[in-house]
Amino acid sequence: MLSTSPKRAKRPLVLALDVGTSSSRAAIYDAFGRMVESTESRIAYRMHRTRGGGVEIEADELFNVACRNIDETIGRADNLAKEIRVVAPCTFWHSLVGVDRSAKALTPVYSWNDTRSSSEARQLADKLGIEWIHSRTGCMPHASYYPARLLWLRRAKPELYQKVARWMSFGEYFYLKIFGRALASVSMASGTGLFNPNANDWDAEMLQRVGIERRNLSPLAADDEALTGPKRQYARRWPQLASAAWMPAIGDGAANQIGSGCVTRNRVALMIGTSGAMRVCFEAAQVTVPRGLWCYRANRRYALLGGALSNGGDVFEWCQRALRLEPPKSTARNNKAVAQPDADVLERQLRAMQPDSHGLTVLPFFSGERSTGWADYARAAIVGISLSTEPLDILRAMMESVAYRFAAIYDLLREEISPSSRLIASGGALAHSTVWTQIMADCIGAMVIRSAAQEASERGAALLALHALGHIKKLDEAPAAHGELFEPDARRHERYKSGRTRQQILYEQLVAR
Repeated sequence: MLSTSPKRAKRPLVLALDVGTSSSRAAIYDAFGRMVESTESRIAYRMHRTRGGGVEIEADELFNVACRNIDETIGRADNLAKEIRVVAPCTFWHSLVGVDRSAKALTPVYSWNDTRSSSEARQLADKLGIEWIHSRTGCMPHASYYPARLLWLRRAKPELYQKVARWMSFGEYFYLKIFGRALASVSMASGTGLFNPNANDWDAEMLQRVGIERRNLSPLAADDEALTGPKRQYARRWPQLASAAWMPAIGDGAANQIGSGCVTRNRVALMIGTSGAMRVCFEAAQVTVPRGLWCYRANRRYALLGGALSNGGDVFEWCQRALRLEPPKSTARNNKAVAQPDADVLERQLRAMQPDSHGLTVLPFFSGERSTGWADYARAAIVGISLSTEPLDILRAMMESVAYRFAAIYDLLREEISPSSRLIASGGALAHSTVWTQIMADCIGAMVIRSAAQEASERGAALLALHALGHIKKLDEAPAAHGELFEPDARRHERYKSGRTRQQILYEQLVAR
């Protein structure tokens, strides 16, 4: 674990904030990217979901969660908080909120997995062409990105749309509230679908096609640009941070990549949190993006190439809830108390199962599909259920189905990475399940190594901030501790090939158009 005691922490100190899609976390890191012990805080929250595919949260509600996170970390740091010199946030990519001229949020924060704009995404693909959009922005026409969402808002909420003066990510809104000024990092802008990752600028033609202007978006920050001097109420709330350099928020995927130590072509990040992603990060001014993948940026110097899944750890959580596999409660059945299995029991039961032995074929698209087919209208399907099917069969099949989607991304990445590449695994879902990590190695057919970074995204935000301010010369020089190694098993890999083939046939029957 990359951590240190307060006494041994090397200065300067960084307060890192990671606002994810289900929780917000904060902690203090030292100049080596080590978490300072006993400073981390975590606050869980839930976004509002609608049957029409909406996923959103009130902007000020999320703002208050992030602020409370900072409160808690500063409180836990005690006197050490006075030595914080940098604040480094990362937030989930593709979020969108509209504000008026007085900086008031007029819309909720729309999440990346809100699929209400899927019809607009298809219209963009038909009108502009998938290749044209992909070549200019590094993004596919999809409901996750701004172009489709802005067109949906213009159609579905025209009066609201007309009142919006600026569109921005949650990270920009967070700073707008604290400083009265919003800056977009290149990292955050690169995940909008309105940005050209090879020009490192907003794409003028894409803006024109969507019908918005640069003044409707936040100015782009330089890589080393920071904000200082928060508004009086926040300077009073956090006097320890009043003179700190506040770096613009970067995308959580970029932060996770850096925090996992994956900043060269021979280290591929495999992350499963609520969602999932597989990425490679490297220094590049220009990138050619294979179809099915995307290209974002960590900053103007480092590009990220990869794919993402809309469903990852939430698939496991859905199974626990819907199949009543929640950890331990006692439930009554036929007047007898029945204990629900806890996480350790589930792990043992899953480990005892043979690969692809359940007879099920699954499409895990609860929130639509991103990589590799980008079918935002897709939904989950389970085929092959019989009277002998048990809840554990469905859970195992779901876990394997997510691994199949990662294997498809890896196939597209093969030509972009070193032959000696290693997969570095991070994220809560894999950190808590050796079974799922082994399934990944076996399905993909490549070695998987767990990252020892306790919170890779937090750590990555801190490292990139230290790099931007000149405290770290190169990102790949930062120490990156790795943990348990998972070797692929050749026989299990062959078994999983059959499962992948069945999944692809089902995909073509139900999803592909």
